Amino acid sequence: MNKFFILISLLSLFGCYNSERNCKDYKTGHFYSEVTIDGKLYTSTFSRTDSLQVETYNQKKDSSHVRWINDCEMIFKTIHPKNRVEQKDIHLKILTTTDSSYTYEYSYIGETKKQKGVAFRIKN
Repeated sequence: MNKFFILISLLSLFGCYNSERNCKDYKTGHFYSEVTIDGKLYTSTFSRTDSLQVETYNQKKDSSHVRWINDCEMIFKTIHPKNRVEQKDIHLKILTTTDSSYTYEYSYIGETKKQKGVAFRIKN
């Protein structure tokens, strides 16, 4: 009985562990992002202010309005969509942070398939 009580106590301590997220540190700045989709690595660079993000991918620039839901979640709306896919808004959630990067998941609004990536702060 005593061993059971100790086991339950230890499990409850580890079950309450939450990774710290300092999302406010990543609301603005210059970043480098990596996302792996179907085994292929995609990279981009972007700059973000409180309300605008400009991203460069494959030597093409794309701009989006940023609307923050809370400190760790935002919605991107492409400013000048060129096709139907670009008209869809994207929901991004910061999952974890470190002193120089954050891990995130994102998906198109209304879709359940989520992708994960990592963004690294670029020092100026």
